[in-house]
Amino acid sequence: MADRFFPNQMPDFVSETAEEGVAESSGDSLLKLLSLPYSSISEKFKRAALGLKESIVKETWGYGGRRVRDFTIYTGSLGIAYLLFKSYQVTNNKNDLNLCSEIVQACDSASRSSGYVTFLCGRAGVCALGAVAAKHAGDERLLNHYLTQFQEIKLPKDIPNELLYGRAGFLWACSFLNKHIHDQTVSSSFTGPVVKEMIKEGRRLSSKGRCPLMYEWHGKKYWGAAHGLAGIVHVLMDMELKPDEVEDVKGTLRYMIRNRFPSGNYPSSEGSVSDRLVHWCHGSPGVALTLVKAAEVFRDEEFLQAAVDAGEVVWERGLLKRVGICHGVSGNAYVFLSLYRLTGDVKYLYHAKAFACFLLDKANKLISEGKMHGGDHPYSLFEGVGGMAYLFLDMIEPAQARFPGYEL
Repeated sequence: MADRFFPNQMPDFVSETAEEGVAESSGDSLLKLLSLPYSSISEKFKRAALGLKESIVKETWGYGGRRVRDFTIYTGSLGIAYLLFKSYQVTNNKNDLNLCSEIVQACDSASRSSGYVTFLCGRAGVCALGAVAAKHAGDERLLNHYLTQFQEIKLPKDIPNELLYGRAGFLWACSFLNKHIHDQTVSSSFTGPVVKEMIKEGRRLSSKGRCPLMYEWHGKKYWGAAHGLAGIVHVLMDMELKPDEVEDVKGTLRYMIRNRFPSGNYPSSEGSVSDRLVHWCHGSPGVALTLVKAAEVFRDEEFLQAAVDAGEVVWERGLLKRVGICHGVSGNAYVFLSLYRLTGDVKYLYHAKAFACFLLDKANKLISEGKMHGGDHPYSLFEGVGGMAYLFLDMIEPAQARFPGYEL
């Protein structure tokens, strides 16, 4: 199991020094970073993020001849556009917004024949990000184009329910539009039938079992954020639900809490006895983010405590030998940012800073030495260094940080 992650040898907490010069006197480069005043480390994150962003754009869009081979946010060109939009939000650099819009338009053409409909891996992501970028650019014509295209998306009859390829991923795009355009951009009359079908299928597969809702993807009853329960109920909490449906969401989360491993980690699927994965996609990180959401929505102490417990697993076993958002250190850092936002406890801000500093200090060297996996798509948002750049940008204003494509 330990071969999946680096032992976390960082102190549980390091007080910031009053001056950068004092921190520089330490012999350990990572400890130096951890003890810097936040204003100083924030500036280092910003420089690293913007440098990474430029390299990623050059490698994927510049040298690639501005062609879209993979249009998705998850591993493709749209993920680079999402990173550029984040950079624009942080720096107000209009060049980033313009390039974001240019890439989205190329993805619009490339995705026209796609049967996938979700935010992270489908057509909804193209239309939703395109509309939001157009709004920020003040382009009413393009905004209406993308909103019209979004409304024309048809969900296949055999669509699953999970986040990456299913109904939950489509509904998340609806919520993204409502947050960034206005709250009735996609009305509940549009989302309601999708929610109804998801609840119906979840109850049917549960078939009066101990868990109120259950779902399958490729024949397995997954629990995680990408394909399973955590991701589905995370999205459902942003929808208009009837009281009995709210109770089913709560009951599903309580079932997961009761049936976690003795270690505090969560199974990747129903009945699994393999306590190995501590990823956003499978295991405690994705579940922790959903539990934070539940604590915010339901004001329930049980969900808050379970989120804190899951965060301890991530601190202990979350320095994965991968860099990315989906199953890497970058994604796991968001657990602490989420807990910090919920609780205001500076311990969690420090833990997020520690994971981000680990990447800042060591990732490039570890990847070059073959000790850390740079991702099958090394510049992408969810598997590669694109996610690390996104995290660094979020570390500049940590109270505003949100896991991309998951937290609103």
